[in-house]
Amino acid sequence: MSLLMYDNNEQQEKALASKAELEKELGETVQTEIKARSTFYTAENYHQKYFLRRYKKAVQTLSALYPDEASFRDSTVTARLNGFVRGRSSMKELKREIESWGWSPEQIDRTFQVLDAVRW
Repeated sequence: MSLLMYDNNEQQEKALASKAELEKELGETVQTEIKARSTFYTAENYHQKYFLRRYKKAVQTLSALYPDEASFRDSTVTARLNGFVRGRSSMKELKREIESWGWSPEQIDRTFQVLDAVRW
C-alpha cells in the first residue's frame, strides 16, 4: 500500500479525483491511502528504493546522477526505476515521462545517457 498526503482541500480533491480516474481505467481498487499531512518519518536508507538497490551495478551507474544517499532517495527517476524493476513500467515510458518534466535539454540528455548505460 502507498500513502499520499495532502496539505489543503484542493490537493485532497485532486488526489481523490486522480485515484478515482485510475481505478476506473484499471477496473480495480488502487491501494493508495489519501490522508492529511501529519508527522512523517523517513525510513532507513536500506528501505529506500529497496527493489532497485538489489541491482548493485545499476545503482553504481546511477551514482553519476545521484552521488549521495539523499539525492538517490529523493529522486523521482530512482522512484520510477524502483517500479520499473518490479515490472510497473518500461524504460520507454520513463523516458517519455522525463521529457514532460520541463527539464533542460542538457539535463534530459545527461539522464538518458546514464539510463542507457545502466546494466541490470
